[in-house]
Amino acid sequence: MSHANAALTPRHRLRLARLVVEQDRSIVYAARLFNVSWPTAKRWADRYAMMGPGGMEDRSSRPHRMPTKTPQDQVRKLVHLRWKKRLGPVAIGVKLNMPPSTVHAVLTRCHLNKLHHVDVRTGEVVRRYEHATPGSLIHVDVKKLGNIPDGGGWRYVGRQQGGKNRAATATQNRSVHHNPLIGTAFVHTVIDDHSRVAYAEIHNDETAATAVGVLHRAVSWFAARGVTVERVLSDNGSAYKSHLWRDTCRDLNIKVKKTRPYRPQTNGKIERFHRTLADGWAFSRFYNSESARRNALPAWIHEYNHHRPHTAIGNHPPISRLTNLPGQYS
Repeated sequence: MSHANAALTPRHRLRLARLVVEQDRSIVYAARLFNVSWPTAKRWADRYAMMGPGGMEDRSSRPHRMPTKTPQDQVRKLVHLRWKKRLGPVAIGVKLNMPPSTVHAVLTRCHLNKLHHVDVRTGEVVRRYEHATPGSLIHVDVKKLGNIPDGGGWRYVGRQQGGKNRAATATQNRSVHHNPLIGTAFVHTVIDDHSRVAYAEIHNDETAATAVGVLHRAVSWFAARGVTVERVLSDNGSAYKSHLWRDTCRDLNIKVKKTRPYRPQTNGKIERFHRTLADGWAFSRFYNSESARRNALPAWIHEYNHHRPHTAIGNHPPISRLTNLPGQYS
């Protein structure tokens, strides 16, 4: 597009060219009439004679040849380091003996200056999916957390005092390294693929019987909110590979799906939820006992479902995707 102070817009270029070519007026006359130089008037007249009205539009100023352009084999090496190693412009520039500014320019041209669409660990393109309706697929998994000793854990009271609290709280059981054991909290989590609405319970084990009990209660919890569970996706843990889990899903008319072995990205939604769970609840503040932390979970789940904006669904709370639900915004 012509700039604001251009002497000739495409419309006036056409008038000038027609004055010379069709009306047989001189280049000097047309240049004087339109207040431009003689070479400019001749250029537009020649383009009109060769290309017609289409030749009056602006052309790209991009050069036909770029002798100093980064060679293609160098670009391939650069892209490989960025894609597979996730290195930045400075690190790539050191390896390939290139200025970081040049590396950044090539990365921008290849749309690799930002890697939000590439998996952090594998370097493969992230494949995102979302089921169309609530209940079409739920994700289940278990998040393991060490119990908090009475008086608080080492994260807040320091390692020395945390060790004393742990020894005072522990039972007679000890690890192979003679460390006192205070047990593990198994947070059984369920999340709906479409809405990201979450359900969670804390237990002292991750057996099949416990997992099945959580599934029964989660299905009832979702049903009370108008959601019918159709599929369940889990990893290949022993509880989810058991006959009890298979038979229970069959009785509930739920199709069983498993992730690919050693591929937690397949269940990425619940893995990401576990990180949010840890940051927002498990390690968010000081708890002076394990019971205090467990008692805080229901309130945090309510905050997550009803009030916390979720970036994957347009910064709305998950419960907003369960339409026509009484009290969903309370």
